[in-house]
Amino acid sequence: MKKVRLGIIGLGSHGSGHTRNILNGLSPELELTAVCDIDPERLAAHKETFGEFPGFIHSEDLIRSGLVDAVLIATPHYFHPPISVDAMQNGIHVMCEKPAGVYTKQVREMNEVASRSNVVFGMMFNQRTDSVYIKTRELVKSGEFGEIRRVNWIITSWYRPQAYYDSGAWRATWSGEGGGVLLNQAPHNLDLWQWICGMPSKVYTKMKFGKWHDIEVEDDVTTIVEYPNGATGTFVTSTGEWPGSNRLEITMDKAKIVVENGKIHLWELEMTEQEFTATNTVPFAQPKYTYREVEHGNTGTGHSGILNAWAGAILRGEPLIANGEEGINGLTISNAMHLSAWTGREVELPFDDEEFYQLLMERVKTSRRKENVTNVIADLSGTYNTGSEKK
Repeated sequence: MKKVRLGIIGLGSHGSGHTRNILNGLSPELELTAVCDIDPERLAAHKETFGEFPGFIHSEDLIRSGLVDAVLIATPHYFHPPISVDAMQNGIHVMCEKPAGVYTKQVREMNEVASRSNVVFGMMFNQRTDSVYIKTRELVKSGEFGEIRRVNWIITSWYRPQAYYDSGAWRATWSGEGGGVLLNQAPHNLDLWQWICGMPSKVYTKMKFGKWHDIEVEDDVTTIVEYPNGATGTFVTSTGEWPGSNRLEITMDKAKIVVENGKIHLWELEMTEQEFTATNTVPFAQPKYTYREVEHGNTGTGHSGILNAWAGAILRGEPLIANGEEGINGLTISNAMHLSAWTGREVELPFDDEEFYQLLMERVKTSRRKENVTNVIADLSGTYNTGSEKK
């Protein structure tokens, strides 16, 4: 097999963006051979924009068509696990858009199927291809600077106007999307957070629902976490602030790392803080340090990099950038945040999947149907890490 025959399921903004990238040759080992969308008008629009491909209304028909070796799933979030499971059980390789799903109970079941399937399962965590985060992870994991003591990430640059939320009936509803900024924008950051720093053990969150927009889900989140080693951290995100910030601070025993504006700033102490405070005899003294900006290559292959690694894994057994089974990690954190906000208590990980599911379903039952919605397929070229933008 020289190329992987690919079917794209879901032809909204992301599905159309992936189509454009593939047809532009950014993933040369993938050949688009079929498409699927539950909306016939969207299928027709895709044909008009990109040309003729075998089109399907139902994902199960595409999966069983014999036309594809692999599928890229870009549907609304609730459908990610069931479509993934159906594909895996039929021997079809899977690339799933983020998030892995809406609730961990469902994603855990998907991962169990993946572990028993002889298919390649990848997750579209495209920001893992950004050299700034790759290098930051290397610094943290190297052991050179000791353990993490504190982590702070403020990521409020995910600004969205009301028109964004009005561009699809499923957007920003409990029944359609399953959450707000934590399920749509911040999954990238939550994945990077745990990829670089590991999983927290405790989560406490204050969350506002429809604070900045006419929506029923969260658009403003402030979280405090604790790690197994006693380190603490904060995570702040919103879609209602502009100008926004994207600043990650990691304080370690022997260094402080700050990631902001595509740069890595490193303050390295001459000795660990513990060593200094144990041996110093001068009141108000401070540890000495050296500062440098860490080079990282300023590269990022984005969505296409994820897809190219996936194709390589299918064809030659090469490593994935983001294994699909890792998708549950960031979702576990966001589910814990929701559970904490809903109950007003600190949540320990692992939490009760069933409790979260029941509380989510209560909100789904009262989820309001959006009226006067104009469905829009946005052009995502030029947005962060699509693989086609100029850096």
